[in-house]
Formats: sequence, structure tokens, C-alpha cells
Amino acid sequence: MGLISRLKDTLKEDIANARAHDPAARGDLEVALAYSGLHAIWAHRVSHAMWQHERLKTPARLVSQAARAVTGIEIHPGAQIGRRFFIDHGMGVVIGETAEIGDDVMLYHGVTLGGRSLAKVKRHPTLHDGVVVGAGAKILGPVEIGQGSSVGANAVVVKDTPPDSIATGIPATFRVRGASEHQAAVDPAEYVDPAMWI
Repeated sequence: MGLISRLKDTLKEDIANARAHDPAARGDLEVALAYSGLHAIWAHRVSHAMWQHERLKTPARLVSQAARAVTGIEIHPGAQIGRRFFIDHGMGVVIGETAEIGDDVMLYHGVTLGGRSLAKVKRHPTLHDGVVVGAGAKILGPVEIGQGSSVGANAVVVKDTPPDSIATGIPATFRVRGASEHQAAVDPAEYVDPAMWI
């Protein structure tokens, strides 16, 4: 598969992912042109590819800073980000150099994946597949957020959380989800009550 074909597939996947995560999305063209989170991810993919070459590290930082100026989202070119990553709204998101983000992760605005050390080591969080991080949450240090976990809005996480957990508070505490919390309480196809989304 050629580079152009892979690029087209990635762009289509990103647009479809944004539409799946945002009920306000009205069409592919609108999403491609108007979603700053998507623009930040695309710019990151370019800057991350450049970051792999020593002579392109400074230009990679310039690309990431230009994206920050345009989108309000700062992603260091060294951060590793998986597929179908979505940033909703986006303004104020900061993702540090050694952050690692798995597939199918979603961040809301104001999220920080930051460090707690100045040492040149792994100092930013790892978010495993399927993690959702609420608005304003701060995840600090080389902590791991387990697969399928959620971090509540404005939580401050400084310790590892196991898979399928919910982390809330300052500092965050977590609990592992029960089996019933993985299923919708009501089948939306049969009954739609706006209050169930609150």
C-alpha cells in the first residue's frame, strides 16, 4: 500500500472517528475543516514523523508550535499517539514529550498530560487503549491509566489506575467498574431520554 493511500485511509478514519464521538458533527467536510482537535492530531502526526530524525527535531518543534498557535492544543512531537485519538473542543490541552497514548483514546478540553520531574527520563503519563479523560483533568508523572478507564473532569491523577476503573477527585482515587456499568441502562434505540446523558 502506497504512502498516499495510507494517508487517505488515516484521514478517513480520523474523520469517521470524530463523527462517531461528536453528535454535533454534521458532515465529513465540516469536520475536516472546523475541528481543531483533528487539526492538532494531523499536525502532530507530521511533527512526530519529523522528530524521528535528529536534523528535523527543531523544525518538528516549530510545526508543533504553529499548530498550538492555531488550535490552542500543545502536543510535543515526541509524544506517541495511537489510532482513532480524538480531542473534543481541545482548547488548553497539553501533552508532554514522553506521553504515550493508545488507540481509541478521547480527551476533553483543558486536559494536561504533564510531568513531575525535570530528569530526562519517562516523565509523562501512559494512557492505554480506550481511556476517556474529562475536561480539566491533570494526569501527572509517569503513571499508567489502565485500558478502558475514565478520568473524571478536573481530577488530578498522580498514581497508576487499573484497567476499567474510574478516577475522580484531587488527588484522584479510583474504583474498578462493576459489570453493570459497562452497559447502557436503557437501550437508546427503544427510548431516548435526554436526562440519561447528564
